[in-house]
Amino acid sequence: MNRFFFGAAIAALAVGTPGAATAQRVAPAVIVVVDTDRIYRECTACRAAQTQLQSQVSALQARAALLGQPIQTELQSLQAAAAAARAQSGAARTTAEAALQTRAQALQTRQDSANQELQRSEQTLQSTRANVLRQINERLNPIVSQVMTARNANIALDTNATLARSSALDVTNDVLAALNQQLPSVSVVPLPAPPATTPPPATRPPGR
Repeated sequence: MNRFFFGAAIAALAVGTPGAATAQRVAPAVIVVVDTDRIYRECTACRAAQTQLQSQVSALQARAALLGQPIQTELQSLQAAAAAARAQSGAARTTAEAALQTRAQALQTRQDSANQELQRSEQTLQSTRANVLRQINERLNPIVSQVMTARNANIALDTNATLARSSALDVTNDVLAALNQQLPSVSVVPLPAPPATTPPPATRPPGR
């Protein structure tokens, strides 16, 4: 009986205390939206970096064509030689097939080397893209926060995350102007290599 009364008294106190309802209130949402696609497309540093990246892509494509054409030519030659070898018999066929095997192994080695070179170049290009994006975002995110503060906003959304919006909420121009001022250019180079780690020294077992 006492336990029931004590619990009921606490419940009545919680309902009757003015601060209980106030504690559940949150500040109203003040939203701004930013078109990040436009930012990455139009910012001064973005345009310059995109031009350099496209040049690197074109160079990689040209290198791939330069490496691939003689490999393709040799492959076609091998296919023709294989057909000719099948038309022979006896020792002549054996000799021809042995020569084809040597050529095929050399071609495989050449193709593997070309693929490894292109793969390294592609990894370098991806690292460069990531580094460009990192530099832009390092400046972009604080700028968005600054614009939010200037507009007394507490939420910033990407336009891609909205279904409909008022143009009055769009602060892309403000963000773009600040980014162009604070980040006129970026380094179009791969990400810096992580520092090498030194393995811990070997320890001797006790007693030795």
